[in-house]
Amino acid sequence: MTPLIGLPADTGERNHQIFHSIGDKYVRAVAEAAGCHPVVIPALADALDLGGLLDRLDGLVMTGALSNVHPDRYGTTPSPDHEPYDFPRDDTTLALIPMAIERGMPVLCICRAIQELNVAMGGTLATEIQRGEGRLDHRAPQVEDVDVKYGPRHKLLLTPGGMLAGIMGTEEIMVNSLHRQAIDRLAPGLVVEGRAEDGTVEAVSVKGASGFALGVQWHPEFKATENPDSVKLFGAFGEAARAYGRNRAPRPAPAAL
Repeated sequence: MTPLIGLPADTGERNHQIFHSIGDKYVRAVAEAAGCHPVVIPALADALDLGGLLDRLDGLVMTGALSNVHPDRYGTTPSPDHEPYDFPRDDTTLALIPMAIERGMPVLCICRAIQELNVAMGGTLATEIQRGEGRLDHRAPQVEDVDVKYGPRHKLLLTPGGMLAGIMGTEEIMVNSLHRQAIDRLAPGLVVEGRAEDGTVEAVSVKGASGFALGVQWHPEFKATENPDSVKLFGAFGEAARAYGRNRAPRPAPAAL
């Protein structure tokens, strides 16, 4: 069976109503580059049986977002530099990530989600990193052309012998850059898989994970099938999801109406 991959939604208000949404590029990358069926997970941690939900899935792709993890989650005083926030998303993703890793479920965390992964496992984040001495400006280019906005911006130096270097078949790739926050203190359970030239952690894996568990700070989902490195990354994730699906217990049948 084609793997079912959960992707968490963001929340936002329009016309005094809350909407749960996700960018097309994420679901399309899962469908076209990973060869899996994307399933949007609403940010309803207070109303969902998250364990029961994971019983029906073969992997998670945790997406990027305009919002940031609230600083209370990692013991930092909130400031305007940390905004904006999405509390329902925090509640949902920070619960899902450790549950999935414990199961050995394949997990790919993108942009905001690599930061969620680090926080969920006990790490901290830094904001407005371009203000740091010697740091590159990792923020999104202020242009209308999305191909330019998501175009290659800087080198990523991959850890020799690491999981990501093995997937890519090289120790250096070019990546885009659309973030102003990044990992500060690395969580104890994570391993650095790649850094930008200024030392910013841009890729991590989960130490001792029984399944595919990788976080990346850039956006490989943008036109994924047109980027050879994105094809490799989503292809490896898709293969991990298929293997997980073959080896786990049968998916529970839907409840009768």
